[in-house]
Amino acid sequence: METIHSTAVIDPAAALGKDVRVGPYSVIEGDVTIGDRCVIGPRVSILAHTTLGSGCRIHANAVLGDIPQDTGFDGATTYLRVGNDTIIREGASIHRGTSEGTATVVGDRCMLMSNSHFAHNVELGNDVNVVSGALLGGYVVVGDRAFISGNCVIHQFVRIGRMAMISGGCGVTKDVPPFTTLLPVSLNTIGGLNVVGMRRAGLSAPERQLVKEAFRILFLSGLTMSQAVARVRESLEGDLIVEICDFIEASSRGVCSGRRMQSEGESTRPGSRDSLSR
Repeated sequence: METIHSTAVIDPAAALGKDVRVGPYSVIEGDVTIGDRCVIGPRVSILAHTTLGSGCRIHANAVLGDIPQDTGFDGATTYLRVGNDTIIREGASIHRGTSEGTATVVGDRCMLMSNSHFAHNVELGNDVNVVSGALLGGYVVVGDRAFISGNCVIHQFVRIGRMAMISGGCGVTKDVPPFTTLLPVSLNTIGGLNVVGMRRAGLSAPERQLVKEAFRILFLSGLTMSQAVARVRESLEGDLIVEICDFIEASSRGVCSGRRMQSEGESTRPGSRDSLSR
């Protein structure tokens, strides 16, 4: 059963699913679709051309579907699409696409924490976590199960690979390969592998070992990136290897660089997840 607070302002053209709750002083414009069982908190703004899947929870003061902060935006009809069971916390903002017919897309089961920002045409995969204060520029693409820590700044057009982990305070202007971790408060510096994330995602010990061997060649061998990718393709096999090499070869911005560690098996800092351990 719908529960709509008396102070909420909802355009008659908005489509609300079953068992939707809308809190006080929230505004929902026309051409908005909200899926079943969504919970819209107080003072939320959901603007035109926005679609929410089922089971989403939107917390206070979030702004969804506002026009892009792009000087080239000409008033085109563009969209924001959010998947199922995604949580958007206090003060987060997500803008819609900038060119006619394009969309900003957020996948299923994402957690977008307080005051994070997602510019026009960002694409988030499924199960992505973005911590408070992170800023994603236009056209950033983030793979499934990636983790972006607090106060990170991601430059426009950057790609972040599947299960990559961006540590707190990072600046990112180059692509981040799948399964890697960036060092905290650094610029484009890979410190190791997201071993914890790989385990949680169900990658087996042999699969993690395969990724580790690829990492050694790509970032610790001293080869150029093109040489390293060729070496990886020659010496290792499997879908994970294809995923990593294809991601790197598709990069137009270049990829983040590795940092030689004191020993190949050593964590970059005590207790860190930036480790090559199995």
